[in-house]
Order: sequence, then C-alpha cells, then structure tokens
Amino acid sequence: MYRLDQFLSARSAFGPRFSQDGTRLFFLSDLTGAPGLWSVRLDAEGRWPEPVGVSFDRVTGAWPGPGSERLVVAADVGGNERTQLSLIERPGVTPRLLTHMPDAIHQFGGWHPNGRQIAYASNERNARFFDAYLLDVETGERRHVFPGEGQEEGAYYACGVSPDGARLLLQEAGSAWEHAVYVLELASGVARRLTAGHTPAAPTPARYRQLAWGADSRTAYCVTDQGRDFLGLAALDTDTGSLRWLACPDWDIDDVAVAPDGSKIAYQINVDGYSEVWVHEMATGQETAIPIPTGQAYEPYKWLPTFSWSPDGRQLAFTFSAADRPASLYVATPETVQTDGAPRRVTDTWAGGLDLDRLAPAELVHYPTFDGREIPAFVYRPHEHTADGTAPALFYMHGGPESQIRTMYNGVIQYFVHRGFVVVAPNVRGSLGYGTPYVHLDDVALRPDSVRDLAEAARWAARAGLAHPRRLAVMGASYGGYMVLAALTENPELWAAGVDIVGIANFVTFLENTGPWRRHHREVEYGSLAHDRAVLEAISPIHKADRIVAPLMVIHGANDPRVPIHEAEQIVQTLKSRGRTVEYLRYEDEGHGLAKLKNRLTAYPQVADFLERHLALTPADVEASGPAVPPSSLTLSTAAPVTSPTVV
Repeated sequence: MYRLDQFLSARSAFGPRFSQDGTRLFFLSDLTGAPGLWSVRLDAEGRWPEPVGVSFDRVTGAWPGPGSERLVVAADVGGNERTQLSLIERPGVTPRLLTHMPDAIHQFGGWHPNGRQIAYASNERNARFFDAYLLDVETGERRHVFPGEGQEEGAYYACGVSPDGARLLLQEAGSAWEHAVYVLELASGVARRLTAGHTPAAPTPARYRQLAWGADSRTAYCVTDQGRDFLGLAALDTDTGSLRWLACPDWDIDDVAVAPDGSKIAYQINVDGYSEVWVHEMATGQETAIPIPTGQAYEPYKWLPTFSWSPDGRQLAFTFSAADRPASLYVATPETVQTDGAPRRVTDTWAGGLDLDRLAPAELVHYPTFDGREIPAFVYRPHEHTADGTAPALFYMHGGPESQIRTMYNGVIQYFVHRGFVVVAPNVRGSLGYGTPYVHLDDVALRPDSVRDLAEAARWAARAGLAHPRRLAVMGASYGGYMVLAALTENPELWAAGVDIVGIANFVTFLENTGPWRRHHREVEYGSLAHDRAVLEAISPIHKADRIVAPLMVIHGANDPRVPIHEAEQIVQTLKSRGRTVEYLRYEDEGHGLAKLKNRLTAYPQVADFLERHLALTPADVEASGPAVPPSSLTLSTAAPVTSPTVV
C-alpha cells in the first residue's frame, strides 16, 4: 500500500519563464516541499533542475529582466500573503530585497524595457487599496505613479510597461466581476480610462484580465466578458478604447501570452474543466491547436502564467497536468507542430515511487439537481470499485466560490482514493467555467442553493450505487470549508462526517476580520455588512451549530489573512460546548491552507483515520446496502469535450 508521503512527493513544475537568451526555463516547483524557484537548461537532455534563490520561504512568482540575467522574485513568509519583491542579479547571487514593508502586499507589474525599473502595486498607503509604483532596482528610487496625490481609494494593479517605455497599463478592480482598464502616460502622469463603466445602459459589469501589450505599444490584449457570458480574447486600442474580438468560444478563455514580436498569441480554453491550447496568428487569423493529452494547462496560482514565449517567439513553454499526472513543463514549436507532433517535456516528474498508471483518472459526470439543472462533477474511483452501493465516498468541495475543480493532479484526492474512498468533486452553482449566469446563481441570498446542489450530489451518488448512503463525508477548504459546515447544518441526515479546512463559520465575523483589501470584493459575492447583515446571519453555520450531529474535524493556519483563525475556533468551541464530536488541528506556521509538506504529512493521515472511523459500517449496514439504480445507468467519461475557437 502506498503512503501519503508518496502521493505528496509527486512533485510539480509550473509558472515557466524563458531566460533572455532562450537557453533556460525558470519555474516554480515544490521539490523541497514548498514552492521554490528553480531552472532547467533547454540545450541539453536530462539536466537536473538547479535551485535559484534558496533563501525564500514560499515563492509565488519570478520574472526575468530584459537584456540581462536579472530576476525579480515574489515571496511571502509563513503563508501570510504579505508578498515582498526581491532582486537576483544572476542565478547563484544572493537575493536583495526591493520592498521593505513586511506588513504590505507587493504585486509585480512588469519590467520597464530599460531593464532597470519595475512596475508594481502595493497596499502600503492604505491596507484596503492598491496603488501603482515604478521602482529603479539599481538606485532604489521609486515613484508613486497612480492613483496620485489626493486619491483616497481604489484598487489599481500595474499590468505592464509598453515596449517603448512610455505607458503603463492599469487594471482597476472594483470587484472580482467589475474591472476597468486605464493607460498611464509615465512622462506626464496622466491616466485615461479605456473601458466603459457600469451604467444603466450597460447594467452588467465586465471583467478585463490577463492584460498585455502588443509590440506596437498601442494595442493591449485582454481576456474579457464584455457583452458576453464567457471570457473571450480581444484587442484593445489604447488610443481610442475600441475593442476588437479575436476569439469567442462558448467556454472561458483562461489565459493568454503575446509573442515578443506581437505576431501571435497563445491562449487556453477551459472546456468543461479540460484545457485546449491554441495559437492565433495576428496577420492571418489562423488558429493552430497545440496537441496536449487529456488534462489541463493550468496553474496553482492564478497570477502565474500558463504560457511563456521564448525571446525569439519560436517556442512556447507551458505547464500540463492531468488527474493522474503531476504538472510538468512542456515546450512546443507552433510553426512545426503539425509535422513535429506533441510538445517536448522538459521536466521529469518525480513520482515518489507511485505507478502513475494506477492512479485514478478524473471521470466527468453531470448529475440532476433540485431545479432541473445538470451539475458537472469529477468522480475518482478506486481500481477495484464496483457500483454495488457499499463504498465510502468523500465529497471534495473547492474554494472560491468563484473557482472550479479542474483535472490537475491532486495528491490528497489520490491518497483518499487509494485508501478506498470514492471521491466526488462537484462544481456546484457559483463555480467558474460555465458562464457568467451560472457563477451568479449563488450570490447573497441565493447561497443556500449551492448547498442544495451538494445535497443532490450525495443523493445521486447513493442512488447510482457509487457509495453507501450512510458512508458519505464532505471535505473542503476556504469557501469549501463553509460548504462543509453548511452541509452538516442544512442536511444533517445525509452526512456521516465532515472536514472543514480554513472554512467560514460566521459570515459577519469573517467580513469584519478578513484582510481589509479583500472585504469589498467579498461583500459583492456574499452580501455587505451594511445592507445584508440579516442574510449573512441566516446563512452562517455558526447560528445552526446545534443541528450538527456528524463528527467534524477542523484544520486551520494561525497566520490566515483571508479567513482568520477565529472562524475555526468559534465553531470548535461551540460544538464542544454542546458535547459534539470535534477534532481540531491548528498550525502556527501556516496561512490560508496547508502549504508546507511537513504539515500536510501530519494532517491528512489524521483526516483519513478520522473518516475511516466514522464511516465504518456494521454487518447489518452492509447487508442492507445496494444501489437503487442499476449500475449500468451511470455514465462516466474521461474524454474531454472537443471544441474549437470562434474567430471574429
């Protein structure tokens, strides 16, 4: 039998960036147990990855500078998300700190083409808001370039200096669903808004993401849902503000990368949780599909690139992962992909002694819910599983809620499958990837409907014989932790156990205490303290804790800036005062989730043991089990849907 450390030792590589000479890829990997910065040479086969900047606690990104070996590295400490920026003059040189405010967050916003300055955003002026800065990495001189003197509030993120060095792209994030794009003239400090606002004539706000300059310093490319239900790829004229669509599939485009010469753009389509990778030729509009296996080209950090072009624009690096394959880096040559075939893998996955062919694939299903909708979900089954209605099942809930279970490798899921659990990972209403209307089906007072979707998933799994109706457990982190607590309070008869990881127990105290830079964004989704307090109290599991009868395990990091640890401690104390079964794991060196390998190795075996204890059946239970629906009626598929971009 495999051990947990083997599943968690299956290392991943992600966030590729080409060096300026095109001979090396910089990337992030958890080779040492937490994300660090590494590099691998491309001009020789079988080269061992080399560590870069080993002094960081957790690296969240790295960006090579133009015309040099310089690297800017972003990292935080103890999961606190107060990201600081450092400079490495060349690989092997000790990093030098560029930002010196450990209580503030710093987000990299691009190199100036002169190779001396960087743009970044920081909330140092006011913890609630982000401003844009320009910093000389040689002298330390910096300018507060936006919002400028007297501006009291706003969240403005630097998104790249134009190739001619004259302009800075800015994204204003009013919420996760309402963005605006500005262009700032660096010489004059004058900023112009390029995108329309939220008006009565245009009542639906729009998102503008993955902003990137074209080679002409006039065109900006973006992913946007302006006037659409899905995110498409568009070109934005920074002189006139006019928008021109390049690709409009009936699925979301997740990420884009513009070639250095502006001749082509790589982008990824999220097709029902799977990825398709395409390259768009600007001159002809021709679309070329990059052949990848069934899985996804996806990043664990949403601010990392899925793609990176080599400086000469001939090669495209990306990360690929599947449910049964840890993430690795690949390089493709789009010009010859039709004749050369599949992209070349440039990092070897360390599988920790696992036979990857024995891992569980992600099987796409759609199950009916209370209002007639079909809810997408991925099912992972043990190899010996038969749909005879006797197995235990673990329902794995994603965070967000604006997130999505995708088909990337998840060592924790594979571990539970190996321990004999069927794992069902539903993308209940409110999840990303299925269009804007689907995302908003759980907003504010509609929150309980997503919990009903989860309850219907449990009933469906029992009817289909996937699991025994008295052997159902639910686990989730962050918003997924809220879903665990809500499931145990709203449908206590369905669940035999729950595992809440950094979850929300009380929406009022959560909004009062979450990082001040996050509160407004979260109020758009959950409801505001000023106007929706009654709703927030009504949907908070803490006020229904007396309904919880299933044993509960709670896991939380003491440094969590998103869901402060008080959320865990109040639900634990409340249940203990009622004599309920509750186990609590508190980690002093973690933030929002378990990032460190040593902590995952202690936590998840305890979770598995906890679930096995409380999902055990008596002989009478086994005798009475059996599917109410014939197993042949359950249709599972590991094949990704096939689509193609709509080119405008």
